[in-house]
Amino acid sequence: MSVFIIAEAGVNHNGSIELAFKLIDAAVESGADAVKFQTFKAENLVSKNTQKAEYQKQTTNPLESQLDMLKKLELDVDVHKKLIKYCNAKGILFLSSPFDHDSIDLLNELGIEVFKIPSGEITNLPYLRRIGSLAKQVILSTGMSTLKEVGDALAILVDSGTKKENITVLHANTMYPTPMEDVNLNAMKTIKKEFDVAVGYSDHTLGIEVDIAAVAMGASIVEKHFTIDKAKEGPDHKASLEPEELRAMVIAIRNVEKALGDGIKIPSGSEKPNIVVARKSILANQKIKKGDTLTEENIIVKRPGNGISPMKWDEVIGLVAAKDYQVDDKI
Repeated sequence: MSVFIIAEAGVNHNGSIELAFKLIDAAVESGADAVKFQTFKAENLVSKNTQKAEYQKQTTNPLESQLDMLKKLELDVDVHKKLIKYCNAKGILFLSSPFDHDSIDLLNELGIEVFKIPSGEITNLPYLRRIGSLAKQVILSTGMSTLKEVGDALAILVDSGTKKENITVLHANTMYPTPMEDVNLNAMKTIKKEFDVAVGYSDHTLGIEVDIAAVAMGASIVEKHFTIDKAKEGPDHKASLEPEELRAMVIAIRNVEKALGDGIKIPSGSEKPNIVVARKSILANQKIKKGDTLTEENIIVKRPGNGISPMKWDEVIGLVAAKDYQVDDKI
């Protein structure tokens, strides 16, 4: 199975459908499998007194509330339909993370078959039940959570009607950007071992090396924020990849996938011709006459490797020469 790469547009459209279309184009050109947005009603998501996160204050107007910020980033039903139609025309999967019950129902009515649960909803019992009851493919992000909270969320989803084999759990860290020392990529393997579930990684670091490492460690899904321009105003632009960086990440992941191989240790097709050149054989170290005994003094190991293998050294020692040999003749 090829690693499923999600280009996370999130709210980097800044409320503009034209910018959303550009983001879809960039995701397509990068070679990603899906482009993901966010579906929410600001009033259903946050109370009017909710403060912004520190990283949001640094990248948006610090005087506006989280509610006011999110109101500008909502996508209505009509925009959803246009984005889905555009994705279908471009041959890329449209995904969106719902943040409330109305948004879950909206995405379900629009025919979305894969539901991405954002990290902030992992402790939202009614929300998890609603998504679990749909019996769709589920991707569960686990930023800010403990192993027990991951297990609790999985149990709710399964008990509500979603098959465990249809769930992929993404290790994540909910800081934008994530400091390298806080990534803890080995926790992805812990999740897989503890719950015997497919795993992946949702990344908020600034580079692409952690995503590549995640693939090497067994991630089946990688999700990464991207933007048209990191300098744009908005909560997530600064911690996102620009299009050429996203493309580089996809290429690197596909190369790592190829490099991982099937795990069977045999000579590859490309290296087989080098066996003769690089390996060695048993050769004559001096003139040997027919009838002479082969000894450690009159034979030697040298390239090329198309004669008797040096692994048969002990079997050759003591044999009688069946013919004459010149120096460097293969025995």
